[in-house]
Amino acid sequence: MGDHSLHSLYDTTGPYQALAVDEAQLDVLGQRREKQCRSVWQKLKAELRCSGPRVKSCFLSGVPLLSWLPHYPFKENAFGDLISGISVGIMHLPQGMAYALLAAVPPVFGLYSSFYPILIYFIFGTSKHISVGTYAVMSVMIGSVTERLAPDSEFIVWTNNSNESFIDTAAQINKRIAIAAAVTFLSGIFQLLLGLVQFGFVVTYLSEPLVRGYTTGAAIHVMVSQLKYMFGINPQRYNGPLSLIYTVLDVCSLLGGTNIGTLVVSIVTIVCLVSAKEVNSLLARKLPVPIPVELITIIIATAVSWRFDFKTLYEVEVVGEIPSGLQPPVLPDFSLMGTMVGDAFALAVVGYGIAISLGRTFALKYGYKVDSNQELIALGLCNSVGGMFQCFAISCSMSRTMVQISTGGKTQIAGALSAVVMLVILLWIGSLFEELPKAVLAVIINVNLQGMFKQFSDVSGLWRTNKVDMLVWLMTFILTVLLNPDVGLAASIAFSILTVIFRTQLPKYSLLGQVPGTDIYRPVEDYNQVVQIPGLVIFRSSATLYFANAEMYADHLYEKSGVDITKLLVHKKKLEAKRLRKEKKEQKKAKKEAKKRAVEMLEAPELSDKEEKLAVAIVAEPELDPCCDSGLPKAIILDLSPVNFLDTVGLKTLRDIHRDYGDAGVKVLLSGCQSCVIENLEKGGFFNDKVTKAVLFSTVHDAVLHCQQGDTKEAMKGTHF
Repeated sequence: MGDHSLHSLYDTTGPYQALAVDEAQLDVLGQRREKQCRSVWQKLKAELRCSGPRVKSCFLSGVPLLSWLPHYPFKENAFGDLISGISVGIMHLPQGMAYALLAAVPPVFGLYSSFYPILIYFIFGTSKHISVGTYAVMSVMIGSVTERLAPDSEFIVWTNNSNESFIDTAAQINKRIAIAAAVTFLSGIFQLLLGLVQFGFVVTYLSEPLVRGYTTGAAIHVMVSQLKYMFGINPQRYNGPLSLIYTVLDVCSLLGGTNIGTLVVSIVTIVCLVSAKEVNSLLARKLPVPIPVELITIIIATAVSWRFDFKTLYEVEVVGEIPSGLQPPVLPDFSLMGTMVGDAFALAVVGYGIAISLGRTFALKYGYKVDSNQELIALGLCNSVGGMFQCFAISCSMSRTMVQISTGGKTQIAGALSAVVMLVILLWIGSLFEELPKAVLAVIINVNLQGMFKQFSDVSGLWRTNKVDMLVWLMTFILTVLLNPDVGLAASIAFSILTVIFRTQLPKYSLLGQVPGTDIYRPVEDYNQVVQIPGLVIFRSSATLYFANAEMYADHLYEKSGVDITKLLVHKKKLEAKRLRKEKKEQKKAKKEAKKRAVEMLEAPELSDKEEKLAVAIVAEPELDPCCDSGLPKAIILDLSPVNFLDTVGLKTLRDIHRDYGDAGVKVLLSGCQSCVIENLEKGGFFNDKVTKAVLFSTVHDAVLHCQQGDTKEAMKGTHF
């Protein structure tokens, strides 16, 4: 198409009048660029191309600390970060010790997990506000691994003299520490690998309803796991599906053997802690820094336990020895990793999902960007390096993050200062809490779960807004409670993906009509004033077209258009066969008549020219096709704007629709195709000598104008002749 042809698309002599432009004309009008296909080697060479600015950019993106620390606004942020760091560091003490109980390791390892990973995240993390460290859900997942691989039954020792048994606690603790470090190290390796291959988008499969339902279900596991410390009993450890139910039943059966001293400590701690938190929330607006309720609780509980010797007089279980100082790095036990691959991957995904969800939330609120792939690398380094220092897997805590923000924290400096607070505790203060009752830590854990239990209110909100998301929340909660956090997560993700498949497999199919006086087209069933254009069927699906819904797409098109194309084509073939049989019969009859006339012509005068023409006309008169007045639409316009890709099945479906309706005398036009869909059509062989890009239009309105202009031309031809 030359300049003259392009110029003819528009009427420049009078008022502007829109004319339909098909895709072939648009390619010329817009001067479409030809895509350059590069070989794999060329792509690899371009990716590995090294230059000074590129090396600098990669280095700074890999170590974000170097990019923001030189520009740190000291006067504006230093004081807020200092107060925030001290406040969060104080919170790390009780939470680290408490969550170590969930992981089934000594409390000091919770303090290690609140120190090393924080320093690493300070260097490699990109979120300015989240507080990484121990987290209840991660801890209970670690605990399920340690207790499964190091059960009590494996460490039972029998005495020769009294023929009695006891559990070798020291050996069991050492084995559980090794297991926790190994699974943490492996989860960090998974996160590092996912980050290096730019797999940060994996978090998209963890929707907000799924994450909130999962954390609520995991909170039930956390609460049940702490009942033995609150009642001073020792229930049996269960593994596998329904283990939570069995544990609850076992706890109920052992309530008669409750340690009264432990129960009294638990009740008093619950009353004091809940009351103090209520006062704290009431005074939140008046206080510059929240009251460290948990810290005050463990200080008082430790002092009272030491003064009245709870461990000896009332047999209350206490924290025990807390060694001062730091542990040297030790390589994890690689022989254990074969039995924990699934657990490590679940830890990697859950920890990353929770951290990136909170990180993105606060980044959006305060106007900066969080790099999802760099976050994977940062968390991977936290866990892999932390595993060598005998830490257990970490993530981000909502409660600590809120305190960090509310006390003025604005950068990662606050996290680094909280690590300094933990270092002071580990070196000089930790041993002072050896007489702290474990029941107090269990109460702190369960009271802090109230935020997760408030997530039950999500169900009513999701019921009003999106019932499918509500179903995802409920199923995730149920699967997590019944199948344990690790298996429950995998089942929940699978169910969530199934809902996406069902949504695309069961979309809404609509016939579109025009809003009078506009070029806007909307479903006729949704609007009273929308008018269907006579002779045209405009059809749209609300989802993309692919193998799972291709057959339903064609069926609903036949249903909405009011044309059973299969019966129509069969009927047309029958009529064609009948017409051919009748023509053969007429030809035979004409031959007989010709022979008869030939004989008569020899005996009679020749027929006049007029009679001869009449005879030929009688023989050659075609039979009218009954299908010509069958009420078929003149054209069908498929609105493919919701379609973002075409697989081979979807492409075949479009090809069959175009062929079948074309055989029935109905034009099929495609509109709203995205560039990738047009590319799929080209590569899939949709276009040929008979089917060109003239069937493609950018909008539904262009396709409608094309049909109307065609009708106008036909009418003008009829008038001319």
